[in-house]
Amino acid sequence: MHGQNPYHFSIILLILFCWPLMLSAQKPGTALWLNIDGAIGPATQDYLQRGFNKAIELNSTVIILQMDTPGGLDASMREIIRSIIASPVPVVGFVSPSGARAASAGTYILYASHIAAMSPATNLGAATPVQIGSMPGSAGKAESGTSQEENEDTKTTAHDPMTSKLVNDAVAYIRGLAQMRGRNADWAEQAVREAASLTAEEALANNVIDLIATSIPDLLSQTDGRTVNVLGNDITLSTAQITIEHFAPDWRTRLLAIITDPNIAYILMLIGIYAIIYEFSNPGAIFPGVVGAVCLVLALFAFQVLPINYAGLALLLVGIAFMLAEVFVPSFGALGIGGMIAFVIGSVMLLDTGVPGYGVSIPLIVTFALLSAAFFLLILGMAVKARQRPVVSGMEQLVHDTGTVIDNFEQEGWVRIHGEQWKARSNTPLKRGEKIHVVAMDGLILYVEPDSDTPHQPRRH
Repeated sequence: MHGQNPYHFSIILLILFCWPLMLSAQKPGTALWLNIDGAIGPATQDYLQRGFNKAIELNSTVIILQMDTPGGLDASMREIIRSIIASPVPVVGFVSPSGARAASAGTYILYASHIAAMSPATNLGAATPVQIGSMPGSAGKAESGTSQEENEDTKTTAHDPMTSKLVNDAVAYIRGLAQMRGRNADWAEQAVREAASLTAEEALANNVIDLIATSIPDLLSQTDGRTVNVLGNDITLSTAQITIEHFAPDWRTRLLAIITDPNIAYILMLIGIYAIIYEFSNPGAIFPGVVGAVCLVLALFAFQVLPINYAGLALLLVGIAFMLAEVFVPSFGALGIGGMIAFVIGSVMLLDTGVPGYGVSIPLIVTFALLSAAFFLLILGMAVKARQRPVVSGMEQLVHDTGTVIDNFEQEGWVRIHGEQWKARSNTPLKRGEKIHVVAMDGLILYVEPDSDTPHQPRRH
C-alpha cells in the first residue's frame, strides 16, 4: 500500500492540473456584440477600437458589428476599416434590425467585414463622397456622406477635377475592399459613382453580402462552418453554440460623442471666447476666465477631430472682432452689422460636411448671432461705459469735488466736504466760508485750491 501512494498522488496532481484546461476546452466561445447606431464619428471610432481590444482580451470567436447608420466622417470610417482588417478576430457586419440601413460609410464598413449580413427590409449603398471646404488652395477633405444634388447627375463630376479626384479615390478604395473579400466590385463602384442602393434580397443576389439573417442567433447559426480569411489564414467558424456578450458604450464614449457633436463644439467655442473676453474686460472675476478656458480647450479638442473649414472659422472670428470693435469705435452700426453678417456666414461654413448629424444647426447659428450682438452691444457696452463713468462713491470721488473752509489758514487747515471734516493743505491762504475744490489726495490729507467759480477775496491785514 505504501508503495502505491506516490503513484496515486501523481495521478491526483495530474487531474487537478488538467481539470481547468478541460473545463476551458469544453466552454463555448463568445461572440462580442458591438453597435453602430447613428452617424459615424470620432466617438464611434473610439468605441469600436476598444471593442476590438476587448474581443482579443476575451479570445472571442467572432465580433458582431450591428449597424444602422446614415454615414459619417471619412477619417473615422477609414480608421474603423483599418481595425477590421487588422483584427485577429473575424468581424461579421450585420445591418439590423429591419428598417435599418448601412448608407455611405456603412457600406464601406460592410464591404470590409469578413462576413457581410443584412436583415430583411434593410438597405445599403449611396456611398458617394461629399467634399467639404478647407483652406483656399488646399486639396480639401472627403466625407462619406451623401448629397442629393451631387448624386443627381454623375456626369457633372467630370467637369470638377477636385470632385472627380475624390470619387476616383473612393472607387479605388471600395473596389479594393470588395476584391479582398470576394464581393461584387462593380456594384461597389456604382454605389460610389451613382449613389446606387440595394435591398437585402438584391444585395444577396448580386453577391454584395453573404447572407440574410433575422436576428443575431440566426446570424450565428448561419455563419457556423463558414471559412473566412483572417490575416492571411483560413479559419473555419464554429458559432452554433457560442454565447453572446454585448459591449455597450460607456460614459467615456457618451462624453466623447457629446463633445464632438458639431453643435456642442460650436457652443463650447463661443462660450469660451465670450467668457475670456468678459474676464479681460473685468479683471479679477476669475470664474468667467476659468469657465472660458475649459470650454475653449474642449472645443479645440473637438475641432481637432472634426473636419473644420478654416475659411469659415476665420470669418466667424472676424465677425466677433467687428462686433467687439463696435463697442469702442463709433461706427454708427457699420462694424456691428458687418460683424453679424460675417459671424453668420462663417458659422454656416464652419462644418459643412453634408453628413446627416454632422453640421451646425441653422437655428442655433441665428440664435447665437443675436445673442452675440446683444452681448457685445448691450452687456459689454454697458460695462465699458460704467468703467468710463466718474467715480461716485468712495474716497476717490473726493478728487475734483468742492467744499468749504472751516477756519482761516495759510498752508494747512480744515475743510468740510459732504458734511465731513478733512485736513487740507493749500499753497494759497484761505478764509473761513470760502469755497474750495480738491485737486489731489494723499492718504487722509487733501490738497485744495480756491474754487474758480468763487471770486478769491484778498485777506485783510
